[in-house]
Amino acid sequence: MADRISKEKRSWTMSRVHSKDTCIEIKVRQWLFHEGFRFRKNVRKLPGTPDVVLPKYKTVIFVNGCFWHRHPGCKEATTPQTRTDYWNEKFERNVVNDKKHKEELQALGWNVIVIWECEINEHFMETMERVKTELKKQLKKGSTF
Repeated sequence: MADRISKEKRSWTMSRVHSKDTCIEIKVRQWLFHEGFRFRKNVRKLPGTPDVVLPKYKTVIFVNGCFWHRHPGCKEATTPQTRTDYWNEKFERNVVNDKKHKEELQALGWNVIVIWECEINEHFMETMERVKTELKKQLKKGSTF
């Protein structure tokens, strides 16, 4: 099926898609900072360039978009009707890379938390309280360095 949008319009639309400092990432970081958690963002030295790195807790947080990272069972994880082969390959690479990066981080001793876009949009406070509980659990484990 041919794309219904002109090449210029498609290019403009895709140029608005950001890989970092997305609205949901900013919302999560603001909440963490307000709660007293100090972090670094987009640390390129770590596998997968985590969105949020909390060294004190030896924890990284990935804030994943449901569309791009294929949140299982989510209504936002749709596949475009044009160029489906391209998109399916792209999504599969994303999922494989996510799994690989998570395993690499865990092998390095990092705790990995994944927050999905729909969780943030639909149940923000519950999601962040879950994250807070997980971080406090890490601190109790003696993960500080």
